[in-house]
Amino acid sequence: MNFKRFAVVGRSIALAVLVLSSQVWVRQLSAKAQSPTLSSREAFASKQAVKQQGSARNICPAQLGQAIDAIANRPEYRRYRWGMLIQTLSSSQILYSRDAQQYFTPASNVKLFTTAVALNQLGSQFRIRTSVYGSNGVLRVVGRGDPSLTDAQLKDLAQQLKRQGISQVQQLIVHDDYFQGPIVNVNWQWEDVASDYGAPVNSLILNQNAIEMTLLPQKLGQPLKFTWNDPLAASQWQVENYSVTAKNGSESTVAVTGVLGKPVLQIWGELAANSEPESVGLAVRDPAENFLRHFQTALELEGISIAQAMLAPSHKSIDQPELATVESPPLSQILIDTNQPSNNLYAEVLLRTIGAIEKPNIPNQNTAEMGLEVLKKTLTEMGVEPESYVIEDGSGLSRHNLVSPLALVQLLKAMAQSPQAEIYRASLPVAGVSGTLKNRFKNTAAQGIVLAKTGTMGGVSTLSGYVDVPGYETVIFSIMLNQYDRPAKKMRPAIDEIVLLLSRLRRC
Repeated sequence: MNFKRFAVVGRSIALAVLVLSSQVWVRQLSAKAQSPTLSSREAFASKQAVKQQGSARNICPAQLGQAIDAIANRPEYRRYRWGMLIQTLSSSQILYSRDAQQYFTPASNVKLFTTAVALNQLGSQFRIRTSVYGSNGVLRVVGRGDPSLTDAQLKDLAQQLKRQGISQVQQLIVHDDYFQGPIVNVNWQWEDVASDYGAPVNSLILNQNAIEMTLLPQKLGQPLKFTWNDPLAASQWQVENYSVTAKNGSESTVAVTGVLGKPVLQIWGELAANSEPESVGLAVRDPAENFLRHFQTALELEGISIAQAMLAPSHKSIDQPELATVESPPLSQILIDTNQPSNNLYAEVLLRTIGAIEKPNIPNQNTAEMGLEVLKKTLTEMGVEPESYVIEDGSGLSRHNLVSPLALVQLLKAMAQSPQAEIYRASLPVAGVSGTLKNRFKNTAAQGIVLAKTGTMGGVSTLSGYVDVPGYETVIFSIMLNQYDRPAKKMRPAIDEIVLLLSRLRRC
């Protein structure tokens, strides 16, 4: 098939960043930096740490500060930075404050801001529409950044076209510039951009712009076998396989690395012959091209032939009729899909969407930057002090983000008092029940009453949200731990102990 490509604003720069950033992947699927859940071992450690409080008595507000200090001031934490602010929702009484106005790296706590502003600006029933326009043998696909789009929706679009009697298409034109500017944030680290959790953000997202490579052991001494979950993915990469199948019981040292500046993957290390397969999640290299190829395949499977397929800039207005369309779930569900698993792609889409809608049809503008302008303006209107945060992306993946506990508590209070309070709260992980808190606080007093957003990256653990304390009242909290050199699983039990103290608050 003859593919003809036109330049799209920002595409060449963004693709260059993607290729240059393909330096290192090391079993990324099991180490997603922004959305980790607690493993069974970590959960056990957390339970052990909080069992000591299981039979503890209730805590008066006046006793809380001393109890928290006893945790945060332990010798093992003396070199690390704690930031905290805890206050009641109804009276705004400050129960505890520790460097609450200072900046900390928030990690995925940034998603609290992004989802709140999106809900405020777009409304809970907002949906993202993907359209196919056409006439006279020409089909134009216009994407608006639906992060939930999968091959199933492409099949739906193809079937809609088939029902209208379309069997031949002279030109299939894909317009991928509803979002303008680079498709990856220039402040993200290279290894993040290469991973599935740092997938590029464009206007026509498919399968979350991620692919999966599975590594399987073979006979002793043989290279590992690798397979793709996407049959079209193999054409994106040249794979150099330097791995080997090791003897039973050997420690896994397998790694997948990229070659700087080239579409090349290298597989290194060993995997024991009796090991389970290991998977690596990778970002799609060229998401627009990936979408085009998948949609062309979907059309051909429905018996619709394509003479020519291409990427092209969209026109200011398309005067052809809309022949087929699919829509995302409502924003209320998108917020759940963002905050519960801490999905970076969804959060970045929301940031760009509020920018694109607030300032439509502005050529040669960075949609993400426009979204940040809307975000900052809206947060100020909500009562969040403008000097209490610096936000550079929608997901928290950038280490240039700086947020104070004060800003997070101000945001959480504003949302709790807004008409959208229940929708916003419903998007948050619930302790011991759902999302990234599913395996934390199980079988403790906090289970089911803590709704909070996690944040984790190297040297950063954060947790901010609400505690609906029985016999007391709802408490808003933000706990931020930065600049540590130990694994995050060693830090979380201390944060959990502090939250458990809040669950024991009583009026006295």
